[in-house]
Amino acid sequence: MEASIRTVNLTKKFHQVVANDAVSFDVLPGEIHCLLGENGAGKSTLAECLYGFYKPDKGQIFIDGKEVDISSPAEAIGYGIGMVHQHFVLVSSLSVLENIVVGTKSQGLLLDLRAAEKKIKSLCDYYNVELDLHAKVWQLPVGQQQWVEILKTLYVGAQILILDEPTAVLTPEESKMLFKILQLMTDDNMSVILISHKLNEVLQSDRVTILRKGKKVATVTTAESSKEELTSKMVGREINATLEKKPMKAGKHFLAIKNLKAKNDRGQEALKGFDLTVRTGEIVGIAGVAGNGQKELFETLIGVRKATEGEIYLNGVDIVNRDPKYIQKLGVAFIPEDRFAEGLVSDFTVEENLILGNHCDKKFKKNGFLNFKEILVFAKECINKFDIQTPSEKTLTRTLSGGNAQKVIVAREFAQNAQLTLANQPSRGLDVGVIEYMHQMLLKKRDEKGGILMASEDLEELFNIADTIVVMHDGQIMGSFPVAEADINTIGLLMAGHADQPGPSQQVDT
Repeated sequence: MEASIRTVNLTKKFHQVVANDAVSFDVLPGEIHCLLGENGAGKSTLAECLYGFYKPDKGQIFIDGKEVDISSPAEAIGYGIGMVHQHFVLVSSLSVLENIVVGTKSQGLLLDLRAAEKKIKSLCDYYNVELDLHAKVWQLPVGQQQWVEILKTLYVGAQILILDEPTAVLTPEESKMLFKILQLMTDDNMSVILISHKLNEVLQSDRVTILRKGKKVATVTTAESSKEELTSKMVGREINATLEKKPMKAGKHFLAIKNLKAKNDRGQEALKGFDLTVRTGEIVGIAGVAGNGQKELFETLIGVRKATEGEIYLNGVDIVNRDPKYIQKLGVAFIPEDRFAEGLVSDFTVEENLILGNHCDKKFKKNGFLNFKEILVFAKECINKFDIQTPSEKTLTRTLSGGNAQKVIVAREFAQNAQLTLANQPSRGLDVGVIEYMHQMLLKKRDEKGGILMASEDLEELFNIADTIVVMHDGQIMGSFPVAEADINTIGLLMAGHADQPGPSQQVDT
């Protein structure tokens, strides 16, 4: 069978950094082909070369057996290649419909919008996607914004679809829905290139090409491989899948939230009488579908969103609606949901972002000025400790991959001597090696009597690391369980807003 798309010795360099080193691989019609690798392995760069965003320095690209020269995304679209980027390229002030048709070849805006709406609705019906086409993109939960990106590629008739970490912003149920849609696509003979490092999703592909430090390690048939083999090839070492978790020794109530209410960006009530406590030496994990108040909860806790009612006590101190700097000084570290919008200044260097918010600390100052020598030492330690793949500490953060950008935030926040760590989707976009390290760091803080409140849409992660799991739905707590007594059926029903008696218990595959 002739490959839909094929590369031969494709090489791409950025100054002295070789992002892709003579990579050869092919994707067949009707196939889901996964590109697997750690952050900085070259997955996204390879995809951007196929999409015309970057021009390879060496090598060839073939489509349906014919060599092509793709010098722009417009040319890639002309060859039937569509791409959904890891970081969305949507215009937040425009509607869903407008975002899908913008940039397409159209004549007569009003007429085209009517015709476009009919075509997009038929696509939604075919793939069973529910989406308000007239809603503004900024009003949508991040998971629904992903569907806008996917529909945009389908609208222009892509036959080769590249998805860069598509499930990083999807809930478990949305991820299942995505793979059902991908199956429909491949049944129609489309080719799908899936970039991921989530092994449960990788195993749903047909073949896997593993990249490590820019080089192709191997291409394997997924059905003939295993998690252990793929992980070993990806990171070059064995990963311990079982966390060494000591019994919890919880102390006093360090964070106490009582009847908390707050509104979202649309002025609607997002927190509706929220109650929660976190003890020292305890990890409390929040399970919930995106858009049920998690973002508003964390923003209210750190002081960037005003509470309309309720109380928040941190070690006995009332912090409701206090200044974020005041709250931070009480010993609070924060890992936000959206790394680039909320956690980093994209045009600052890696070094500058690693001290962001802490630049007034004595260790970073000397005689009233920044102590660049100490900042450099600190930055190098963080880069080495968290394996941040960057040409140097002076590199602009916006040039990093999503996973490496997340590492900068995690490194900065974990470097603080915080008594409470607030983490909203902390492992989103991270590879298994860094997730392993991050979990060890969270457990270390917990064992040092730190309190941790984390939200994750990955139930396996919560069952692995949390001591207590609470379920959040529609701005309220639906239930709270010691992790040893929790079961996935109960959690799933509560996440969907059902408080009915659950069915038989089901173990989480860890």
